[in-house]
Amino acid sequence: MTSDNRLGAASVAAIQQYLRLAETEGADVAGLCESVGLSPAIAGDPSAQVPGEVFQQLIRQMINTLGDPILGLRSGDFVQPGSYSVLGYITMSCATLGEAIARIAPYERLVGDMGVTGLSQSGDSMLLTWHCGYTDAAVRHHMIDNVFASWINYARWLGNVEDVSPLWVDLEHSSPGTLWEAAYGERWRCPVRFSQKTNRICIPKSLLQHPLRTPDPLLRQTLEDHAHSRLAALGAEKGFSTRVRSAIHQQLRAGITRQDMVAEQFSMTVRTLQRRLNSEGHSYQSLLDEVRREMACDYLQRTTLPFPDIALRLGFSDVRSFHRSFKTWTGVTPGSYRKVDGKD
Repeated sequence: MTSDNRLGAASVAAIQQYLRLAETEGADVAGLCESVGLSPAIAGDPSAQVPGEVFQQLIRQMINTLGDPILGLRSGDFVQPGSYSVLGYITMSCATLGEAIARIAPYERLVGDMGVTGLSQSGDSMLLTWHCGYTDAAVRHHMIDNVFASWINYARWLGNVEDVSPLWVDLEHSSPGTLWEAAYGERWRCPVRFSQKTNRICIPKSLLQHPLRTPDPLLRQTLEDHAHSRLAALGAEKGFSTRVRSAIHQQLRAGITRQDMVAEQFSMTVRTLQRRLNSEGHSYQSLLDEVRREMACDYLQRTTLPFPDIALRLGFSDVRSFHRSFKTWTGVTPGSYRKVDGKD
């Protein structure tokens, strides 16, 4: 089973959503798992974790096999409390939707290192954001759809309110096409905007007080104690660089490269940020270079953006700096890289 430490790990509980969809579509689930080195024994154990690279490869195989433009959106139909590992049962025991949402960020690593969740207030609304940490652009598309579809479906189930919907949803990926856009509206029943800078769900602030179906504060505390033990066993420090990479990626989508802003996002100083990254064998600059390289390759492969626009999006002061850096990373110029892929 191959591994890419930059992608951390993923719980089999989360992976099973995708496998249930594949099974429903009549796909060879055992064959899909075997193709990425995922044994049937592990695939059937929701408490197990697998390397994030394996999860990314599995979704890529499903994309190739099923050819479904809304695979991620549809996989959200299969969400269950167990899909979120211990976090799912913690949220079930919360008293209100707001209390459940507040538990996502502290315990989301129990589900995996797929991304980072944020919550902020905007007037009478709350913005729930998710920054995907995965590197394959096609996989990111479906993973983002899955996360948001799962959240919305699970929140409706928790609150026993099928008629509740977000005010609007923003997605960073482009539209899957007019024919498929209706599927988002049918499921989420709100405006959905594509090609946005951030993945966001906007909900009325008043919805946070909505009561859930099975509040149990004593059980919640017991489960949270267990969750802390699980996090300690996983090694809470291990996934820090993954979360920083995700924060850098989100900044770069806005053309910003500010280490102090990333540190502030994690409520720490720049010096502490660097120290924690050093403990995992990384530096801020090395992560910035990695994310820039991945995004540059994606822009060159999948778009016809001019080089100055790509340089600006990646936070370079001028196009010459971008050219020099790209050749250092890949050994070829941006122009040569794009020609190989047939964009020029």
